[in-house]
Amino acid sequence: MWWVIAVVAVVVAVATYLTWLASRVDRLHARAAAAYATLDAHLVRRAAAAVALAEAAQLPTLMYAAKIALDAKPDDREVAENDLTRHLRNGLGESGAPPAEVVQQLTGVSRRVALARQVHNDVVRDALAVRRRPLVRLFRLARKHPVPAYFDVDDPSLS
Repeated sequence: MWWVIAVVAVVVAVATYLTWLASRVDRLHARAAAAYATLDAHLVRRAAAAVALAEAAQLPTLMYAAKIALDAKPDDREVAENDLTRHLRNGLGESGAPPAEVVQQLTGVSRRVALARQVHNDVVRDALAVRRRPLVRLFRLARKHPVPAYFDVDDPSLS
């Protein structure tokens, strides 16, 4: 009779652990999606600030790069953002004297983009690590979630 109680206790313990693990997988994927949404919002703000800077400093190439970044599809987003970062680094040095408040706004938004990118990549790393666990793969606990991807761009901080 004691072995029946032991088997039931083991089954309950395993079921509890699997439920906790499935909940953790769901939470990490929800955090990854929220981090990407935050990063996307900051990237849009940076592109809008770059358009304002390009208009103030009369930099048509910077404006073109910023508009491409605003209109980029998710697959092309990293390339467009890298191009915008390159134009921002090069464009600020060759412009005359853009208004200080526009440059200050762009610098602040760029710092927030760098922080949001770091947070997003950290959450993606954690989600991918939990997806590689043997029990998660065996019981396919992450099957309803798309695989999160890193967002690798140049560091957009301007100083």
